[in-house]
Amino acid sequence: MPEPVKKAEALAEAPAEAPAESAAEPQPAPAPEQTPAPPPAETPTVDQTAAPPPDAPPAEDGQPPDTRQDLTGLFTERPQSGEVTVGGNITFVAKVNAESLLKKPTIKWFKGKWMDLASKSGKHLQLKETYDRNSKVYTFEMQVIAAKANFAGGYRCEVSSRDKFDSCNFELTVHGDSTDGKEDSGELDFSALLKKRTVQVSSSEPDVDVWDILSAAPASEYQKIAFQYGITDLRGILHERYCHIYIIKNIKCYRPSSRYIFESVGNMRYLTINHCSLSDDAAYSCVVGEEKCTTELFVKEPPIQIVKNLEDQMVMKGERVELECEVSEEGANVKWEKDGVELTRDESFKYRFKKDGCKHVLIINEATKEDCGHYKVKTNGGESVAELLVQGELKAKDQAVFKCEVSDENVRGTWYKNGVEVKSDTRINITHIGRIHKLTIDEVKPEDEGDYTFVPDGHAFNLSAKLNFLDPPKIHLDCMGRTAESTIVVVAGNKLRLDVPITGDPAPTVIWTKGEKVVTEGDGRVHVETTKGHCVFTIEGAERQDEGVYSVVVRNPAGEDTADINVKVVDVPDPPLAVRVVSVGEESCIVQWDPPLYDGGQPIIGYVLERKKKKSYRWMRLNFDPYPETTYEAKRMIEGVAYEMRVYAVNGIGMSRHSLSSHPFVPVAPTSEPIGLCVDDISDTCISLKWRRPERIGSAELEGYGVEYCKEGSKCWSLSDSDPDEWLPATEGLTDRTALTIRGLTTGDKLQFRVRAHNMAGPSAPATLAQPVTIREIMQRPKIWLPRNLRQTLIRKVGDTVNLVIPFQGKPRPQVTWSKEGEPLKPPFASVRNSEVDTILFIRKTDRQHSGKYDLQVQIENVEDTASVMLQVVDLPGPPEALKIMDVWGFNVALEWKPPKDNGNCEISGYTIQKADKKTMEWFTVYEQYRRTNCVVSDLIMGNEYVFRVYAINLVGLSQDPCNTKDSAYIQKTGIAYKPPSHKDHDFSEAPKFTHPLVNRSVIAGYNATLSCSVRGIPKPKVTWYKNKMDISNEAKYRMLSKQGVLTLEIRKPCLFDGGVYTCKAVNASGEDIVECKLEVRRKYPAGRWVFILRKKMRIYLNIISESL
Repeated sequence: MPEPVKKAEALAEAPAEAPAESAAEPQPAPAPEQTPAPPPAETPTVDQTAAPPPDAPPAEDGQPPDTRQDLTGLFTERPQSGEVTVGGNITFVAKVNAESLLKKPTIKWFKGKWMDLASKSGKHLQLKETYDRNSKVYTFEMQVIAAKANFAGGYRCEVSSRDKFDSCNFELTVHGDSTDGKEDSGELDFSALLKKRTVQVSSSEPDVDVWDILSAAPASEYQKIAFQYGITDLRGILHERYCHIYIIKNIKCYRPSSRYIFESVGNMRYLTINHCSLSDDAAYSCVVGEEKCTTELFVKEPPIQIVKNLEDQMVMKGERVELECEVSEEGANVKWEKDGVELTRDESFKYRFKKDGCKHVLIINEATKEDCGHYKVKTNGGESVAELLVQGELKAKDQAVFKCEVSDENVRGTWYKNGVEVKSDTRINITHIGRIHKLTIDEVKPEDEGDYTFVPDGHAFNLSAKLNFLDPPKIHLDCMGRTAESTIVVVAGNKLRLDVPITGDPAPTVIWTKGEKVVTEGDGRVHVETTKGHCVFTIEGAERQDEGVYSVVVRNPAGEDTADINVKVVDVPDPPLAVRVVSVGEESCIVQWDPPLYDGGQPIIGYVLERKKKKSYRWMRLNFDPYPETTYEAKRMIEGVAYEMRVYAVNGIGMSRHSLSSHPFVPVAPTSEPIGLCVDDISDTCISLKWRRPERIGSAELEGYGVEYCKEGSKCWSLSDSDPDEWLPATEGLTDRTALTIRGLTTGDKLQFRVRAHNMAGPSAPATLAQPVTIREIMQRPKIWLPRNLRQTLIRKVGDTVNLVIPFQGKPRPQVTWSKEGEPLKPPFASVRNSEVDTILFIRKTDRQHSGKYDLQVQIENVEDTASVMLQVVDLPGPPEALKIMDVWGFNVALEWKPPKDNGNCEISGYTIQKADKKTMEWFTVYEQYRRTNCVVSDLIMGNEYVFRVYAINLVGLSQDPCNTKDSAYIQKTGIAYKPPSHKDHDFSEAPKFTHPLVNRSVIAGYNATLSCSVRGIPKPKVTWYKNKMDISNEAKYRMLSKQGVLTLEIRKPCLFDGGVYTCKAVNASGEDIVECKLEVRRKYPAGRWVFILRKKMRIYLNIISESL
């Protein structure tokens, strides 16, 4: 088919404008459906990249959007054209500033003119939207995922907000393999959507040549004509079908794009590279068929020029130095040198290098004499030099020496100070030795400061230097030091202002510190104000943490001075701690507390107490003068009413905050004495007492009882409370119960006991015994209380645990003895544990030898009691003996046996008889719990031969082993004997045979191919594949599958070398079979012949002469 539009003439007339025009050209129109399909898009043809005619309108993607609004420039960042390879991802970003918008902007993404991409969002296309609240900028993103070749084309982004509108066009170029529109129509291929039209041209209408209509129509009508006649692909087929041009850069094949533009003018081919960069420095090749032409492109960086040079500087010693220059481009690399030596960042960070856009700065923090010299900055396009001079400073009473050297010894000159000639005197000495002129000033004074100049006689130039006078700083303050006399006292909450006079030249810097913290000159509560000659230290509203030693340091180049100022903050004390009521009475209580942790910097004068009823909100003060002690007795309270107490601390500054309230308490009187005190039990070392509650408890709760005792002959024997130290407490603390056992007493002691009830008011009057008690045991006969279950024989299985608990009584503690059949029990055999009220017999794991009679004896002096326990340990019985078949008749068998020798230490309760057919040897139970030693087994099957066995049963269970019959019982058959016929097994073996052979195939290189056949055979044959008679079973390129006799050989991405004869061989024990086929692998695309000629101009062109055109 001929070209849709004759573009060669247009390029010939205006070759310079061709690259710009070709970037916006439309796709060529396709032929009608009966014409052959166009070549793949990844091999661009000459005419596909040709420029449109001069009179043609811009391409579809280059037209402005058809909207009703006017463009207002809403975009702050527009989406840019991009390139991506097949299968790769690319993101287009658009940003809109919504600061001046009244509502959220609306954005739409289009491909071509009318295809809205919002409906295509999915696997390959994602639309995202974000909003930055700080900058008020909306960010819209269109992300193309796993790009396909048909995604390439023109796109448009439109944004609108009420009456404002903006639009932007951009291109997407996809590099790599692709197919024509008929084979692969992606989600973004609008041409594929046109194929769904159902309108068909009636056969009665005359045939129309669409190509003639497109040739006569302007380019703006191409889309309309294509839509009218159902054309879905506007690409054309070259007249020379096999004429293909490839542009290769470093082995990579490139397609036309906005950056790489291919042009065709007759037999000439041009390659234009826009925006050339360092990455374009490479070898370029043009391939036409088997012809190849190569040229090399060299790209250099533009030289970096110094726009603003360095400036000479003169600074004082210790000052900061910044040498600054400006270059022509941002991000350029520069090199700094001092006196020809390159400067680097050393360990002390003396030199720092700073970049700010096009500005480059060399920074020296503290200049010294060694930093004097010539500094140079270099780029690849220029350099700049500057000189740095560092001057020194002098202190008071130092010697200043100015020295210069001239070229001739006979040259004389004059020294000037601020333009006035300097004369020699006692302090100023002027000397001239050889070529050196020297001015010396002894004991420098402030009036010596100024500019000194040496002017040679008869010459029109001079040398200058400056003399700076420094006076060391001094702090003039009387209250310095850390002594008590120099301490500054301030009351908390008041303001402290301290004006410190300071002298020194130059004006010194002042630093206030407290510990390691520096006091700043900000607006804080503690701050410093520095003026000329004074420094004011201020504390607004002094607080406790402001107390301490403050250090002030004044410093200038001449020296420094320090002073310490001690500030003491006094305040009211902290509240007292741990207020508690230690005792209460009927109308009073005693309160104690602890002094406060912080006394406010002043001694505590005393305390003030307050009380209130628990249900009231009004506190009543108990004392108006400070009470000096920490224990106070409060009186005149109402019994039965709950009160609370709190305390204030008082010092010379004032009264503290109140303490925490004490626990609520109730003034109450003690209870009456307990009643009914008596002895409940007594032994050699302990006694048990019991009593009843007091008759009168009072309004407070009863806290407990206190039990005390004393020995006969002590002072307390008169039962008086005159010396309470003689009474010993029976327990630690109080007991809530009305009974108590006192242990650890001495046998034979004569003791008196008393009990007192305690409540909040304290102990009551004591309740005592009528007479003293002698600590001695009361005799009680021993008695064994044998449990009912142990009065019968106790039966246990072998391996069980025996734990017998037998209670007894007797006082004093009786002696317990266990024996078995007259022999005492020993620990390996059994364990015995005794207490005052019971005894335990424990056997961890019983055995047959533990069976027998166990005797228990409990004895106190000559009185004793005994009891016996029978223990029977049982086990499984042994097997029965002498099992015999006594008779066989009909379908019956008579059996007889003897009882087992070992009955398991218990009676045999029965037997279990089982039978089994000798063919299957499956045992079936005939009788269970059979008590006799003989039986008859009936209902046997004729023709079968049986064996029998018998188990013995006792209380534990079946015996472990049975007793089997030595002989078998055969049940005779009746009638004619049947002889079955002989049978010969069928041989199912079969030699391999291919039921479906391999078929010759022709495939395209790069696409997986499969060869299939089917085979049968018994047993399953072994299959081997061969290529050109070579075994390929172990090669990873081939994949061999076998399922239900169907054999498949898969060749992964075959190349031209994979063609040949493939053979499949099946072998088993019965034989073998072979089948083969021929596989042909074809190229992906046909090849052509090309010749390249390259020339170099301002823009780069590749001139291609095609011999086939």
